[in-house]
Amino acid sequence: MNYDHIFREYDIRGIFQKDLSQEVVYKIGYALADVLKSKGEDSINIGYDARVHSPILFGWLKDGLQKRGIKVYDMGLIPTPVAYFSIFCGKYATSSVMITGSHNPAEYNGFKITLAKEPFYGKEIQALKEAIYSLEISHTPSDIEIEKIDVLSEYISYLSKHFSSLSNFPYPIVVDCGNGVAGVALEPILRNLNIHYTPLFVEPDGTFPNHHPDPSEEKNLQDVKRVMKERHIPLALAFDGDADRIALLSTNHSYKGDELAILFARAIAKEIAPKKPIIIGEVKCSALMYEECNKVGSSVMYKTGHSNLKVKLKELDASLAAEMSGHIFFNDRYFGYDDAIYAGLRALELFLHSSVEEVEDSILSLPKVYSTNEEKIPTDEEKKFPLIAKLQEALQTPPSTFPKILEIVNIDGVRIIFEKGWGLVRASNTTPVLVTRFEAQSQELLELYKSQTLELLESLK
Repeated sequence: MNYDHIFREYDIRGIFQKDLSQEVVYKIGYALADVLKSKGEDSINIGYDARVHSPILFGWLKDGLQKRGIKVYDMGLIPTPVAYFSIFCGKYATSSVMITGSHNPAEYNGFKITLAKEPFYGKEIQALKEAIYSLEISHTPSDIEIEKIDVLSEYISYLSKHFSSLSNFPYPIVVDCGNGVAGVALEPILRNLNIHYTPLFVEPDGTFPNHHPDPSEEKNLQDVKRVMKERHIPLALAFDGDADRIALLSTNHSYKGDELAILFARAIAKEIAPKKPIIIGEVKCSALMYEECNKVGSSVMYKTGHSNLKVKLKELDASLAAEMSGHIFFNDRYFGYDDAIYAGLRALELFLHSSVEEVEDSILSLPKVYSTNEEKIPTDEEKKFPLIAKLQEALQTPPSTFPKILEIVNIDGVRIIFEKGWGLVRASNTTPVLVTRFEAQSQELLELYKSQTLELLESLK
């Protein structure tokens, strides 16, 4: 059976039983054990999200790891950032696996892997896949005792102390956890800090009965907006299924990931002056973000993907990295991984010395730009990267009617810089689609840049 499609760029992901069968998951654990040993690691911390099948996958995975002599620490039900925290707190293994389907539908699940404090992705995941294909073994249950560890309590204590300045926060807030796992950590922290909050869907429920757990989609924010309006609550935080994506909402605005980056960059610049922060964005971020961040520090454009950004953050010793989807990575005062709970509390800090209206105005007063949301064009897995290569070549000598090109950025797909805007076409690393986004100084130019780029792309198919 072919399992190529579950071994993605940044993680391993598929449908429970159909893709993630007992045989495959056991082999993942078995083969991963050898990778751990090659890195000098002999133990690993494993946690899981609220999906009904996550504990089952935990059992199969730990059987494979233990079969090859790896000590497994059981963190239980936790948010993904707690799994990352476990490898930096200095008490347990420096490798971890988080069993999670993240923001995907309930039938999905997967593994986010960090080995020896480094993201496990790209070529390493593909090498693991090849190793699994070569294995001729069957699942063997393990009766080795597992040590349970309470990293969650340590994480709650750490953030409660770290954000002591938020004690008795002056505004009430709404928190929407989407029935994911954010609430198991966030609620105790908010209580410790005496922050008055209205909870929405904080109970972990892997069937996600209220709305899809992805706050980057506007339709999933309707409940939290309704409660804010009905109860006259000025601020809200919303989380995805495993709590590594954040959405901030205030009375009159929902902040995108790149807008949060602007706010955080300004705040960090004040804190670390005269040193200037380095801020990393990805190719879908607005040109405004890069311009505004350059006013207080220096910005860097890089590839989409949490593993890519973690590595680049450390390489450049940058203060912050951000994705449009709400993955925010703080290297300033933190460990450099995407933690939506931490980012949400850093967002609340913005309102300690500025009113809700002042923070809103600082974003709403930026030059007006018109943009599309992230849009996806279905294609075949084997065609998506060759199509991008064809587009890169075609743009070297574009049609005479094509808008004037100032620059082409090939960091991740093709970002075309026009005179008054830009367009992006990139191949998704996780699904058989091309992802597009466009931005311009007027609606007319936006439509022009989009239509001309997509016409050229269509001609290459």
